[in-house]
Parts: sequence; C-alpha cells; structure tokens
Amino acid sequence: MAEPIEQLEVWCAGEDWCPVTSTALLIGKKWHTVVLHRLLANGPLGFNALKEEVGGISSKVLSDVLEDLETKRLIDREIVSEKPVRVEYSLTELGESLEPVISEMADWGNEYLVPAPDESSSIA
Repeated sequence: MAEPIEQLEVWCAGEDWCPVTSTALLIGKKWHTVVLHRLLANGPLGFNALKEEVGGISSKVLSDVLEDLETKRLIDREIVSEKPVRVEYSLTELGESLEPVISEMADWGNEYLVPAPDESSSIA
C-alpha cells in the first residue's frame, strides 16, 4: 500500500471555509493552475519549454510562479545538466494529486466558457 501524501499545514479561522479557501490560496493565483496543468499534460519540462507551453507569461513571472509552487511543495526543480545549466520542473506527488481538481476546471471551462471576441474583453 502506498504511503499517504504528506499534508500541508495551513491556518484558518473556521472549518466551514478552510479547505476551499486554503486550496484557493495555494493554486488560485493567475498562472499557478496553468503551470500545474501544463506539467500534468506534458510531464517534466525545462524552463523555456514550460514558458512556451504556458504562452503569454514573462520569464520573470514564470520564475516567480515556479519559485512559489516549489515553496508550496507542488513542484520539484532539478538541475539535469551543469554545462550548460539545464533545469527541469516536475510535479511532486502532492502536485500530481491536484489532477482531478484541474481536470474538473478544464471540463467546466470547456462546457461553460467561450473565447472572448478579442483579448481586451477577456476575464482578467
């Protein structure tokens, strides 16, 4: 039998809202779920490949997102070669456990959302 995934410690004021609020705080930032989705879909990726897969994200923002997701123990950062330096990002077991949540988000979006006529009218 597989060992249980280590749980994250979070603080909250009441149990009624705690699980949803805490999960939203972990993955609810604009690019976090997109990065997790691309890693779920593609497996481990280097920085440039991940930036290409995400699309529309600056290197600085992607770097910040990756650092945050690594701090939250949702992704791993591994140096796979030193000359030249190449880093690969992959999901941790905890990150992989978000697959059903992200799949449901994709399913919901496919059913209820349509592309905006132009980028200026899209949801921010």
